[in-house]
Amino acid sequence: MSKHRFGIHPSWVIVFAGVCAALHVGKLPPALPVLQDALNITLVQAGFLLSAVQVASMTLGLAVGLSADSLGLRRSMLVGLALLSVASISGGFVADASGLLFLRALEGLGFLLVVMPAPALIRRTVDASQLSGRMGWWGTYMPTGSALALLLGPWVIAGLNWSAWWWLLGAVAALAWVAVWLCVPDVQQPAPTHNAANDAWPKRLALTLQSPGPWLVALTFAVYSSQWLAVVGFLPTVYAELGLTAGTAGVLSACVALANVSGNIMSGRLLQRGWPAQRLLCIGFACMTLGAVGAYAVLNGEGLPTSLRFACVVMFSAVGGLIPGTLFSCALRLAPSEGTVSTTVGYMQQLSALGQFAGPPLVAWVAASAGGWQWTWAVTATLSLAGVVLAHFIGRALHKKEKHD
Repeated sequence: MSKHRFGIHPSWVIVFAGVCAALHVGKLPPALPVLQDALNITLVQAGFLLSAVQVASMTLGLAVGLSADSLGLRRSMLVGLALLSVASISGGFVADASGLLFLRALEGLGFLLVVMPAPALIRRTVDASQLSGRMGWWGTYMPTGSALALLLGPWVIAGLNWSAWWWLLGAVAALAWVAVWLCVPDVQQPAPTHNAANDAWPKRLALTLQSPGPWLVALTFAVYSSQWLAVVGFLPTVYAELGLTAGTAGVLSACVALANVSGNIMSGRLLQRGWPAQRLLCIGFACMTLGAVGAYAVLNGEGLPTSLRFACVVMFSAVGGLIPGTLFSCALRLAPSEGTVSTTVGYMQQLSALGQFAGPPLVAWVAASAGGWQWTWAVTATLSLAGVVLAHFIGRALHKKEKHD
């Protein structure tokens, strides 16, 4: 462990960098109505802009994870933050949809370069006794960034314009770059022991894909992220149908996203207290099912009052937050070697993005077929059941790993 510069622990700077990266993922939705008018962006082009980051994660997650293990963890974060800053500042000057789409793709690559190495970097900067707790905090980077973007974006865009929103977040990414440069040590990859798979990327890739641990955590993250984004992503639409104003719907949706942070933090604390990962995953999936049932189910043409529906969605997000924090901790423990941690996290990110890409259209299709949102809970329940089954196998894999170690 190196000395902490400016009295700041490096792991907190890494979490801050993750939140800054997530802000760039979440900055687009508040700006879309203005962008459609300012740049004459069609609805189809808007959809591509929204999905560009997820497409990057779907196609490049594993590759970027491999490159982070080879390039160096700190260096990968610095390159990613620089890409985010340059692409965002440049984006504020574009005058057409194609230029913004290209820069959005660069931001997707920058986002991956920041978040892929973060868990492994945190692992090497904290004591083992603090690792589970800090991984719970790391799991908050995405909901925190999304909620901040939903809350701050409309205010900045209304007070200035969309370009200023892009420039502001470019400056934030530059600030994060300086913080990582100054406060995060350049921890070296540990020397390989008996396993040469730590060296060449083809060997690391083969080792990762041939091991059950990375598959289990990646598939579990996929069934979690698909239902979380599907439910939370359509909340403004559902609230509008219930008669709420756009401003109120935006604030409520941001609160639901922010509630996810509490579950992530709690997962780290409970893991430190000895709670089994399998138990936390099962509790998370069960409460996501109950929350979706309360929020969307209809009996005799009537659902719960709006206030109770909101409480159910908050529970869905908050207790569901136990899942990502737990899975990041499991990824560190189930990676097949020390040199494949970022690769394992990259694979988890890739399948998570696939889930986020597929989940919302699936829920939309069910809603369109049923003529309403009343069967949304059935999608959530099915995905949660798959998650519980995967959690069982994760528990067995962790037990086997502990016996082997």
